[in-house]
Amino acid sequence: MKWADAIAVLGGTPGAWPELRARYGEPHRRYHTLTHAAAVARDSAWLAEDLGETDRAIVAVAAWTHDVVYDAKPGEDERASARWAREALDGVGETAKNRVEGLILATIEHDAPPDDRLATALLDADLAVLGAPAEDYAVYAEGVRQEYAKYPDDVWREGRIAVLERMLARPLYRSEAARARWATAAAANLAAELTHWRGERDDHR
Repeated sequence: MKWADAIAVLGGTPGAWPELRARYGEPHRRYHTLTHAAAVARDSAWLAEDLGETDRAIVAVAAWTHDVVYDAKPGEDERASARWAREALDGVGETAKNRVEGLILATIEHDAPPDDRLATALLDADLAVLGAPAEDYAVYAEGVRQEYAKYPDDVWREGRIAVLERMLARPLYRSEAARARWATAAAANLAAELTHWRGERDDHR
């Protein structure tokens, strides 16, 4: 669902779009761009297609805004994005604002109650890239590395290994639809990247 359409469903005005687009176009971004936000909006719409119109609009707004603030500061970025979304939703009721804010905050730990279907749609869509074709996954991984360029290679390598190990240790996707579409490729992509970084670590010992 497009930004303007989602905002209209929620009774708001779409005036924040130019700032949102500008933020996603910041020069330090390589993966967390408007292209990523649009992909999450698209995939979450597919996963939420059987929800009511208001719920689908809430998921869409959360998808478009979940990375609107991005400075490679996990946790801080999501909380700042949630604040931005709340302030940007001019004319939208408090219930919907609270729901959007909560969905964005759920992306910090990528966790929510099992029966939260809105969170399931957003969180699964946010990880869809992990199940992309190997060449697209490689572009994603390199983009994230560039966004964390302030960290030297050894620090990045150890941090990335830890992230990959955590992702491989638990189910990535909450919904059956997402598991069927992305889980097998995601496991292969993550394992291949983990093997790469472990090999790099061994080479530097």
